[in-house]
Amino acid sequence: MLDVRRLRLLRELARRGTIAAVGEALAFSPSAVSQQLTVLEREAGLPLLERTGRRVRLTPAGQNLVRHAEAVLERLEQAEADLAEARGGLSGALRIGAFPTATRAIVPAALITLARRHPGLEPMVSETDPAAVAHALRAGDLDVALVHEYDFVPAEPEPGLATAPLYGEAMYLAAPADPAADPAPDPAAAPDPGRTADPEPDQGAALRAHARAPWITATPGTLCHAMTVRACQAAGFTPRVRHRVDEFATVLALVAAGQGVAVVPQLGVTGPADPAVHLTRLLMQRRTKLAFRSGAGAHPAVAAFGAALRAAVPPDLAGSRAVQ
Repeated sequence: MLDVRRLRLLRELARRGTIAAVGEALAFSPSAVSQQLTVLEREAGLPLLERTGRRVRLTPAGQNLVRHAEAVLERLEQAEADLAEARGGLSGALRIGAFPTATRAIVPAALITLARRHPGLEPMVSETDPAAVAHALRAGDLDVALVHEYDFVPAEPEPGLATAPLYGEAMYLAAPADPAADPAPDPAAAPDPGRTADPEPDQGAALRAHARAPWITATPGTLCHAMTVRACQAAGFTPRVRHRVDEFATVLALVAAGQGVAVVPQLGVTGPADPAVHLTRLLMQRRTKLAFRSGAGAHPAVAAFGAALRAAVPPDLAGSRAVQ
């Protein structure tokens, strides 16, 4: 009989690529992971791994077993969801991953609703970059997480995970304001009544107007960094990056100081208006989804958090909830 825990190790090896990475993710020593995979090979009765120096790769039989492991682990999630439903009365920890703007603008209101409806549930929020969510969910470090994607950085399907749409956001080009210009406020296009923003222009032209300017992006390796670089490249140039900052309030402070231009999402430009920053609405969007392990969507705790999140979405984002 194949051991589910060892199947999970094989699945993680297929996703992470090295035994050391699997051990680090699941709190095992590399030697313990290797030993368990050797036992799994004996249980299977044929080689599952090919060892080449310090690296290993899955044999065709190993790759096929990973596909079965995904199905087995999904059914186990469904079984846990059914048992939780039968027990009734949600209680215990719910480990939530969320990126900073959602943590500030959406999650607190959702937690208030969750506490009122399910006082026995203990939500535990960790700020997690969407690029790290898949590994954290599969490893069991998170139960549910908010992830996002951009028009220029679509999310690739992640084996073992499922998502549900929440809302979409407009994107803005933030640039130092021209003190000699008349801003001509346009509240309908601005993310906040106190801010000024141009109506949607030709996106490529708006970006190219700042092709020679210094740019402010998120740190490399994040979806936000890739979004800015790819949007500029689609407009015909590669941005000259001066600053790399992940927190959007700091990005806007740098823009106001004349340190460059940036592309920021709608939830990143809420708050008091800064007359030193001019916003131009772009045609692109950021879309946020709820992510969880395949089979866990019906778990009462996951479903309850999803319902609380949807109730907490600000009205100006509500029309984009169903964006896929």
